[in-house]
Amino acid sequence: MEERPIAIQASTKDNVATIFAEGIVAGTEVVVLDPSGTRTLMEVREDVPYGHKFALRDIAEGEQITKYGEEIGVATCSIDTGAYVHVHNLDSMRGRGDLEGDK
Repeated sequence: MEERPIAIQASTKDNVATIFAEGIVAGTEVVVLDPSGTRTLMEVREDVPYGHKFALRDIAEGEQITKYGEEIGVATCSIDTGAYVHVHNLDSMRGRGDLEGDK
């Protein structure tokens, strides 16, 4: 059996998974490990650097992005399943200083 790169979904609340492999390019199949240890095969639709995240399902514009069970930001556009999620399509909610209550 061919060994595939690994991605981690840390919480069942997460709508993204983190890649733990180098050289992930569009079309790569990765094994997503969820909190219960279940393995799901998914295709990454864009290049994703080591330690970065991709969408586990379609995410609508304005929807919360959740990683490690915590809301980390809001989608600035629609994000397809398998797409790279980063600053180009995610508006961070933490540590900005320009949002009320963000001290």
